[in-house]
Amino acid sequence: MPDYTENKEIIARRIACFFTTGDVVNLGIGLPTLVGNYIPENVTIILQSENGLIGLGPAPAAGHEDKDLTNAGGKPVTILPGGCFFDSATSFGIIRGGHVDYTVLGVLEVDQEGNLANYKIPGKLIPGMGGAMDLVAGAKHVIAATTHFEKSGASKLRRRCTLPLTASHEVDYVVTDVGFFAVSGHSFALKEAFVPYTPEWIIKHTDADIELALDFRIWNSPEACR
Repeated sequence: MPDYTENKEIIARRIACFFTTGDVVNLGIGLPTLVGNYIPENVTIILQSENGLIGLGPAPAAGHEDKDLTNAGGKPVTILPGGCFFDSATSFGIIRGGHVDYTVLGVLEVDQEGNLANYKIPGKLIPGMGGAMDLVAGAKHVIAATTHFEKSGASKLRRRCTLPLTASHEVDYVVTDVGFFAVSGHSFALKEAFVPYTPEWIIKHTDADIELALDFRIWNSPEACR
C-alpha cells in the first residue's frame, strides 16, 4: 500500500480541469487560489472575488504587487483587460443571483450528504464565516478542495460533519490529494483515484461510505486535463 504524502498541487491541477471557456469561477482563500495557476491554455475563465472584483488575472510578480488590489483573502492579484470593480452589494448580487458557475472552497470537514464545515473549530478564535455561506447557496456547482487527512491522520471526508456547518447539502464534488469524489447524498462516489492510490486504499483510510462510480478511472495525468 502507498504511503500518504500531502500534495496540494494535484488537487489544484485536477480542479482546473472542471472548467470550460466562459465559466465564472470563485476561488476561495488558501488552497483554492492555487487552481488559477493550472487553467489549460485553451480555456479562458472569468475569476470573481466577493470583495468586488471580476476578471482577475495571475498573481503579480514579486515586487509588482499593488497594495490596493487584493482578493477576498487579502492576497495581491492582477486584473485582466475588461476586468472591473464594484461594491459589495453588486458582488453579492452576482453570487446570490446564480451567476457564478463554480465556487471552489477549502474545508475542515465535508460529508457524504454534501454538508460543509469550513469556518469554525469550537474554542478557537475565528474571523467569521465570510462569503462562503452565500457562495455555496448561490453557485451552480460547489467543489470542496482539501487534503484528504487532518494533521492528526483523521480523514476530512466524513459520514457526518462534527464541526459547525457552513452549509447543508450543497457540495457537489470533492477533490483531495488521493482522489476525486462526487457527492450522491448517501455516499461518496469515487470517480478517480490519483496514482499511486488505489480504490481499496482510499476506502480503507476514509471515514465515510464510498462507492465506485460507474465511470471510475485511475487518473495519472497531473500535467494536463483530459
